Amino acid sequence: MADSVMKGVIVEFDFAAMDGAGLLFTVTKNFLSALDKIPFDERIEAQHLAGGNYQGALAEYFSVVKTKKTAAKAAKDLAAAFETALNEAVPKAVGASFKNFVSTLASKGVKVVIATRANIETVQPAFEGLLGDNVVLYHETAATYGSVKWDAWRRACAMNKLRNFSTIAVTGSGLGVKSALVAGMGSVAVINPHVAYQDFGGADEVVRELNSAAAKAVLEILRV
Repeated sequence: MADSVMKGVIVEFDFAAMDGAGLLFTVTKNFLSALDKIPFDERIEAQHLAGGNYQGALAEYFSVVKTKKTAAKAAKDLAAAFETALNEAVPKAVGASFKNFVSTLASKGVKVVIATRANIETVQPAFEGLLGDNVVLYHETAATYGSVKWDAWRRACAMNKLRNFSTIAVTGSGLGVKSALVAGMGSVAVINPHVAYQDFGGADEVVRELNSAAAKAVLEILRV
């Protein structure tokens, strides 16, 4: 029966609950400067990296700037640098508004999957008061710059025993909205200044912050 299917929400914590896009930009700018004094700004990020696979995107940009650095190694090192930055930033972003967002959903029987690229063991203590049968922490392994592809949403559903048609993707980019659509999922998008230029068309709802009001919007979309 359709009523027996669990409703779910997958939260792209790094980009929706905090300004991970801005953090990733800063990490990348510093990384490329240290690597080979490679120039980097918002236009370059949008043109060459945003939404692309780390290695493929860097290979494309490296060919433009004609650096002799290897894209494969740079991709691995950049992902590690971003994870290190997230390990410090994620715990600080678990504030009252986010806790209210999660609690409001969980109280209605909605399963909340908090996805992060940070090291789970490192950041888990910050989420301890929230975690339970209906609230889980999930390690996102996508190698996509600033967002995830459609298969990552589907994988998160499968790994957490959710169905795509009864799960909402809470994303922090227009790219995430599009990938959720391809995955057959509805979406709620959080617009941070760094990604405001992106196209958020197709989102079921667009918000500025994950709080109890945003949770109510999600519940309406899920018809809970």
